[in-house]
Amino acid sequence: MRIATDIGGTFTDLVALDGQGNICIVKGDTTPPDYERGVIAALEASGIKPTEVSDFIHGATTIINALTERKGAKTGLITTKGFRDVLEIARCNRPDLFNLVFAKPRPFIPRHLRFEVEERVAHDGAVITPLNKGDIAKAVEALKKEGVEAVAVCYINSYANGAHERETAEYIRELWGDVFVAASVEVTREWREYERTSTAALNAYVGPVASRYIDKLEKKLEEAGVKAGKYFMQSNGGATSFSWAKTAPISMVESGPVAGVFGAAVLGQIIGEKQIIALDVGGTTAKCSLIDGGEVKITTNYRIERDERNAGYPIMVPVVDIVEIGNGGGSIAWIDDAGSLRVGPKSAGAMPGPVAYGRGGTEPTTTDACLVAGRLSAKNFDSAVDIGAVKEALMSRVGGPLGVDAEQAATSVIRVAESNMYNALKLISVRRGYDPRDFALVAFGGGGPMHATALADELGIGKVIIPVAAAVFSAWGMLMTDLRHDYIQTKIRMLDEAAPDEWNAMWGALLEEAKSGFAAHGVQDSALAYSYYADMRYAGQEHTVKVQTPAPSWDDAAKAEIVERFHAAHEHYYTYRLEGVAVEVVNLHLAVHGHMQKPELNRLEKRGKDAGIALKERRRAFFTGSGWLEADVYERAALPAGARIAGPAIVEEKAASTLVGAGWALTVDDYGNLIIERAGAPANEGRDGK
Repeated sequence: MRIATDIGGTFTDLVALDGQGNICIVKGDTTPPDYERGVIAALEASGIKPTEVSDFIHGATTIINALTERKGAKTGLITTKGFRDVLEIARCNRPDLFNLVFAKPRPFIPRHLRFEVEERVAHDGAVITPLNKGDIAKAVEALKKEGVEAVAVCYINSYANGAHERETAEYIRELWGDVFVAASVEVTREWREYERTSTAALNAYVGPVASRYIDKLEKKLEEAGVKAGKYFMQSNGGATSFSWAKTAPISMVESGPVAGVFGAAVLGQIIGEKQIIALDVGGTTAKCSLIDGGEVKITTNYRIERDERNAGYPIMVPVVDIVEIGNGGGSIAWIDDAGSLRVGPKSAGAMPGPVAYGRGGTEPTTTDACLVAGRLSAKNFDSAVDIGAVKEALMSRVGGPLGVDAEQAATSVIRVAESNMYNALKLISVRRGYDPRDFALVAFGGGGPMHATALADELGIGKVIIPVAAAVFSAWGMLMTDLRHDYIQTKIRMLDEAAPDEWNAMWGALLEEAKSGFAAHGVQDSALAYSYYADMRYAGQEHTVKVQTPAPSWDDAAKAEIVERFHAAHEHYYTYRLEGVAVEVVNLHLAVHGHMQKPELNRLEKRGKDAGIALKERRRAFFTGSGWLEADVYERAALPAGARIAGPAIVEEKAASTLVGAGWALTVDDYGNLIIERAGAPANEGRDGK
């Protein structure tokens, strides 16, 4: 058995696949602050013998929670003399331009815990001023007195030469053995001083929390009898060992959400869809990402807490390019001071959860609205639902203030929630230069299938795919991952100024580092696969475009091909190319995949076109764009491969409900995925017929 567990804000999911492709699914409650209890409870509920587990892969919200809730360790910073206030100065961009009371994000490390050390490295890596260890000793002594638990180290230009940072980290450990030390070069070797310093600071801030959590989880798993390899899902779409995860925990900041995106890409390969928009609607948030040509997009320009009014905090580690909003099944509906209806970002979470859960919740959520709107059945909840209490909550917080009845309040909540999701989908597609009509929408999570066809209608998308195990699809995605690590090095050179041999030597250094790093964790070169990228720009530009390059060894023909790939990528994103302008390389990016054995997927044994055998009932439900309609309701598990259903219809499964809107038709494929297409229209035909 290969097992994956994913801790979300509301639920803890478990998916297991054996060598024959048989699947086991468990969805339990998330158990803060002792998240490992939920994992062990899910493992026990699965009935799987611990000795049968071959690989255990885990994703969690532990890191992002520690950041957003400000529950990390008390952290200090040691930096180059003169750079104490880099975190305070930050960038000069102001997202909320006309806000007269705008304030920059407050640093996670206050000024009195930031210390300067005499040392200096030039931009080319040459040592200008030697490292003064006496300054380090003084800083350590002061930080000890302050009760600091973690120390970040970030020196100017250390991306070009990290010797001083490594020496400092070793010396701090000699002086203060039990403190968590995070040097920036252990996480990133890209330039941009503020972003590197922020990354090092946040890595140190979450380090003790992550280490304690991983240690507790590992101990609980061993006590339960799980002796298999244990891996943590990273934000780059790959897995890493528990021991490796503890050295750079900031790399796990989006470990759960990105697994679903990676799973969507794998699913696309299986069913022949390379152009995909992935939508994951969970209990607390909705996440979306775009997969172009079967490739998951990776960025190092990630920021937490960034929105239209806040600059957020940069984290310069490889993260799947994802847009996340505070709209999920547990998102609370409320009326703002202007009398407008809002949904989210505050969530009811797992405890007390939506009113429908019967755990003491009093504030109406998207789940409560979908129940009143007929999209969900009270029969599918784990406990008896007091529908009167649900309607009362909707009326007191939404219906009453707006002067509408409970049903109208419910449909209003749904419309607002879907509008928020629609805007997020536009950010990941239209705003990035992509036409959503060229893509299929893969919707998953507990709420994704319920909103998918309505959102597809708005975007002009012609095909919606609801995967098997949709409610726990992020955990399913973890089962399909390989080990992955990214090695990124800033090398600012005009492409034509350096000979091919020079570029090959730079790549060779990264390759040697990767091979030795994986070998230290028991993975040999024969199990590794390499992908090569370069962050490039026109001379005089500030920011870059990521381009996949041929594998070294490069020659003049390879360099010409790289230039053409850059021109094409730049034209795609910015609508123009500058043929006569020199092209500059900023970063070399080596992505290394360590192969892990993955199970084959089973095809459905039941075949036939008769969906009637799965018909459960007929009920009235609200469909966005069509209003209230009578819809046939089907049990997903009973649908055979080849079955076809015309909308309006609802397909129910444990923890998820798929709406097939009017004008749409659903077909069950050989693997049990639900393929929903516009009836009588090509898959890529938009609303305007183009």
